[in-house]
Amino acid sequence: MAWAMKDSYSYQWHEFAYLALAPARAVSDVARVWFKSPLNPLAHTPVGRNVAASAELFERLTRRYGKPVFGLDETTIDGEQVPIIEKVVWERTFCRLLHFERQWTRPHAPQPKLLIVAPMSGHYATLLRGTVEVFLPDYDVYITDWVDARMVPLANGGFDLADYIDYLIDIFRVLSVRKDGLPLHTIGVCQPAVPLLAAVAHLEKLHDPDVPASMVLMGGPIDTRRSPTAVNKLAEARGSQWFKDNCLHQVPYPYPGARRMVYPGFLQLSGFMAMNLDRHVNAHIDMFNHLMEGDGDSAEKHREFYDEYLAVMDLTAEFYLQTIETVFVRHLLPEGKMTHDNQYIDLSAVNRTALMTVEGEKDDISGLGQTKAAQDLCINIPPKLKLHYEQADVGHYGVFNGSRFRKIIAPHIREFQAAVAPL
Repeated sequence: MAWAMKDSYSYQWHEFAYLALAPARAVSDVARVWFKSPLNPLAHTPVGRNVAASAELFERLTRRYGKPVFGLDETTIDGEQVPIIEKVVWERTFCRLLHFERQWTRPHAPQPKLLIVAPMSGHYATLLRGTVEVFLPDYDVYITDWVDARMVPLANGGFDLADYIDYLIDIFRVLSVRKDGLPLHTIGVCQPAVPLLAAVAHLEKLHDPDVPASMVLMGGPIDTRRSPTAVNKLAEARGSQWFKDNCLHQVPYPYPGARRMVYPGFLQLSGFMAMNLDRHVNAHIDMFNHLMEGDGDSAEKHREFYDEYLAVMDLTAEFYLQTIETVFVRHLLPEGKMTHDNQYIDLSAVNRTALMTVEGEKDDISGLGQTKAAQDLCINIPPKLKLHYEQADVGHYGVFNGSRFRKIIAPHIREFQAAVAPL
């Protein structure tokens, strides 16, 4: 445990720094409210707008962003507004399965089930709010809602990559076609592409009837040796020991998960922001200018994006290190050396579950070809059950969100899944 004790206070110092800024945040918030108040004669002057804008930016840059909500209260199906109720239908220590249950008011044709496997990579599942929203009219949608590791007491045990795969297999059984005769489709966005593919291959090898009808892997690191990005090169050059020595910290009190070793969300966020620092700096400068100009719509778009982007969660140390070692350092899945339950993950065993891979031309997280590698590795999936799609002019985020996702990528996914598992 020497490595654990070395970083036992690092997270605590981060908490102290946050608390130390609390008085300044309070003063800043008061200033923002006062200089935006119609009762203040300075509110409509350049000086007043400058103070209000500066105060808001300071507060936003130093606050802690809590877990966002999905807020998907209704969807439109064939011109009808259908209410949505969000329900937890399955739960384990580190994951809740959320069901976006549609409250039909009239008879409707049966629709397939769709499991969206959200990434466990620092952000909450709500990062895929737009992904969920797009598919609600055509599927019975579920999503994995991963739990922040700092909120899980140490006595509740750990969570590693093998647990991730086991969770997915359990969820496949909960949503199995054998339950209601409706096919189950799956989508893995980024990080879960590897465990989703591994879970399917494991069940295929066992000839298990609960394999899903299809899996769509989007911007996932199946083989990071193809078109390696800066993230991939860093992981391979440093090795897992460097990450163990420098990136793991102990959760401080008073969090429920105190003394658990984690990869903190604030470190993950720092790394993401450093990759595109100029873009984030310019975005905040633009927001300041929007506030000065009274452009409320543009400022609100900035708030919505960063309220989500800056909300982060911690990952268990064991899951983080196994992912680094398995996916980015040793490339065990494409090498045929990844194991689960003491058995090798044999991708050639996959022959019933259809496979679609989606990549973005400008993806700087998972380079071109990394996700497509699954097509080459799953050699026994019939050609009619395989499809690769590359979207021009989108980066990593655009693969699963934004206008091109809604108008181009999502329709391709719907068409593919309808063709491979018609109702």
